[in-house]
Amino acid sequence: MLDENGLSSKTHGVRKEVIDAQAEAVGIPIVYEKTSWEDYEEKFKDIVKHLKALGVEGGVFGDIKLQEHREWVERVCSDVGIKALEPLWGEAYEELIKEFLTSGFEATIVSIKASLIKEEWLGQNFGWKFIEFLKSNRIDLLGENGEYHTLVTYGPIFKKRIKIVESEKIQAEERWILKVSKIDLL
Repeated sequence: MLDENGLSSKTHGVRKEVIDAQAEAVGIPIVYEKTSWEDYEEKFKDIVKHLKALGVEGGVFGDIKLQEHREWVERVCSDVGIKALEPLWGEAYEELIKEFLTSGFEATIVSIKASLIKEEWLGQNFGWKFIEFLKSNRIDLLGENGEYHTLVTYGPIFKKRIKIVESEKIQAEERWILKVSKIDLL
């Protein structure tokens, strides 16, 4: 789901061009829809109905413990007749982090809540050093409440690596965001 202008993701602020590159790097097609918060659910359902007509039978979501989001996902998917799959639900945070990192995935921190996480972490790799910082500051290790967001740039399912070439740090309301302006696929 993109913002009203169709320039970046509605929830994480990642530019459309970066998401396109990520889809290309993994080798999967991607479908977008511009939306506002007022019509988000309606537009989401429209996309899912389109995908269902193409044979999609379920959607995979990455929730781990946010019950209200799980309930929304399950309700919306049920409304359009597909299955909501939540394979990470209830898993131990440290085990998920360990699996992510030891499997060879790489991610960059692209958004942080300024009141919780210092600007210096923006643009850094998601790794054990960051996890230790989160632990020592009693911050949700996987950012389930929006404490931070990452951009996955490589991993076993990727055919190409994403390299951030140009970016700038901007402050938007209570968040620091890494505005990525140029990437290369390697």
